[in-house]
Amino acid sequence: MTVHQTTDEPVVVTRGLTKHFGDFVAVDHFDLEVKPGSIVSLLGPNGAGKTTIVRMLATLSEPTAGTASVCGFDVVHDADKVRSVLSLTGQFAALEDNLTAQENLLLMARLRGYSKRSSKKIVEGLIDRFDIGEFRDKLVKSVSGGQRRRVDLAASLVVQPRILILDEPTTGLDPRSRQVVWSTIRDLVGSGVTLFLTTQYLEEADALADHIVLIDHGRATAAGSSNDLKALIGDQRVDVTAADASDLDTLIQMLGSAFEISVDRDRRMVSVPAPHELKDLASVTAALDQRGVAIDEIALRRPTLDDAFLALTGQALTSSEPESNQEEVAR
Repeated sequence: MTVHQTTDEPVVVTRGLTKHFGDFVAVDHFDLEVKPGSIVSLLGPNGAGKTTIVRMLATLSEPTAGTASVCGFDVVHDADKVRSVLSLTGQFAALEDNLTAQENLLLMARLRGYSKRSSKKIVEGLIDRFDIGEFRDKLVKSVSGGQRRRVDLAASLVVQPRILILDEPTTGLDPRSRQVVWSTIRDLVGSGVTLFLTTQYLEEADALADHIVLIDHGRATAAGSSNDLKALIGDQRVDVTAADASDLDTLIQMLGSAFEISVDRDRRMVSVPAPHELKDLASVTAALDQRGVAIDEIALRRPTLDDAFLALTGQALTSSEPESNQEEVAR
């Protein structure tokens, strides 16, 4: 099924969207516009407010202040209409453990009103798309976390929506499963679906998103394409890693006398912007050799999304665990 967009108007619009839990501000005056047929990613660490934003857009939680609309429908006053055009896959698989993967998908299709024959056809397509065939007849409680996730994502597409919200879609997936999900996401957007993605994975936002919003403490700190965000913190830089801690101070003194530097003592690394004089790495290496400074590595590299997040929020973006499944106030 192909979804046809009939307008270029934004399909998701938020204005001053805010959510309080008592005195705790989970989302603070969040503004966003999402173009049809695009992939927009909310990128931020645990507790940044990503899931709370998703829950408000999906009509699962009402805003404390501000407004949000999905395909022109207000998330508070037109909640039923919002749900008719939107599909949400949360962080945790919502499946029946004592049914097989195939049975779970068939159940979802029948609940959505499809006939028995149509359900089988739809499910076969989803099993192929998400590479579920090898465990289609296994009980969900007996498969791996990554396999459960693939079934959960497939269930969200029994009916192809105009807008698909994926909240941390690849958390816990192995590299193969992650690539399957990424490929499916690209196919969906190609067919006209608009994707709203929350993630902690830098490479995921970098690889998929047309527009990235950096979230920190419930606020949007910056937004733009991946290249836009990287450009906010400057051009290329040279990273020089000392062979041991005793050489680090000499390295700092040598480079610091001529350039504005940043120092990471834990990694024994000194970083400098890459002006014209430093772009010849061989000459830098020669200068270090003349001073007797032993180095492990010298590299010229562009800023990353992690660099951008660190520069804009003062903290590194970690991506090891999903947001906890605790009370929403913890988010």
